[in-house]
Amino acid sequence: MKKFSSKYITYIVIGLVLASVPLLSQIGIMEGATVLIFGWIIFYAIAALGLNVLLGYSGLVSLGTAGFMGFAAYFSTHLTVELGFSFWISLPIIIIGLTIVGLLVGLVSLRLAGMYLAIATLAVAEVFRRILIDIWGFVAYHPQHPDVFVRFLNRDETYWLLVIFLVLLMILTHNFVHSPVGRAFLTMRVSEAAAQAMGINLLKYKLMAFGIATAYASLAGMLYAHFLRAIDPNPWTLLLSLQIVAVIVIGGLKTITGPIIGSFIVFGVPQLILSRLPVIGDIPGLALIFNGILIIVVILFYPQGLVYIGHDIKRLFKKKEVKSS
Repeated sequence: MKKFSSKYITYIVIGLVLASVPLLSQIGIMEGATVLIFGWIIFYAIAALGLNVLLGYSGLVSLGTAGFMGFAAYFSTHLTVELGFSFWISLPIIIIGLTIVGLLVGLVSLRLAGMYLAIATLAVAEVFRRILIDIWGFVAYHPQHPDVFVRFLNRDETYWLLVIFLVLLMILTHNFVHSPVGRAFLTMRVSEAAAQAMGINLLKYKLMAFGIATAYASLAGMLYAHFLRAIDPNPWTLLLSLQIVAVIVIGGLKTITGPIIGSFIVFGVPQLILSRLPVIGDIPGLALIFNGILIIVVILFYPQGLVYIGHDIKRLFKKKEVKSS
């Protein structure tokens, strides 16, 4: 119980740090655009957190995250802007609806494995993208910020709502992966034959993992639409799905805080740091190239993920203390 409570404190502290960004922006320590960039980091971290349950804990590969995010973003816009639904009424409709769709897709796709499963989910994502283009075209839509008590939130308040969602999902995911279901996922990831021998229903748990990843991606897509207030079909491509996979690999598989670190590296570093450096930031596209090199370096020299750096630093200090004594 102590371990769990200490983890909760870690998640809450992360949330408080992220929540301070608008306040630092208001007093001039950070630029106003920094809030938007951290918003990007948060909703991609949410999508990556769900994908980590699928990839990290269950060992299943999906390249359909971007498709579900895009579909949720447009579906949410349709419900709130064109049909006049509240954000909070649209939220369960979209998450439950797309999770059911995801389970149906998974029922077919999960008969495959490895790269064949990845290709199948990629095909589904591309189908979703084509549906978006055929129905809504390439026109950019502008949904409102979420509403609370008949009042629309402003940008900073919506950002804080994103932080709340992230902290709650970290706690929820932590409890889930430490439950019997999470242990079944890990057993299935190590050996499907051993999992079956222990009486684990592979299809049931695979569908459960796929459903969780779909629900998180749907929520992330909805938050994307109502925070940025501008969506079009262009971002929801294979590149975005690969970037979200990179977020997990860089941050750390089978971790809760890893997706936040990875999202900061993949989506935050190019805008917050590299684009502001002399020479690198002045040449269009060069910041992204350097970010790609940074990602490769991290994967080569820190394959377990950057989330374990803290453990290694502690170990290094302990070794120094032992030597000095």
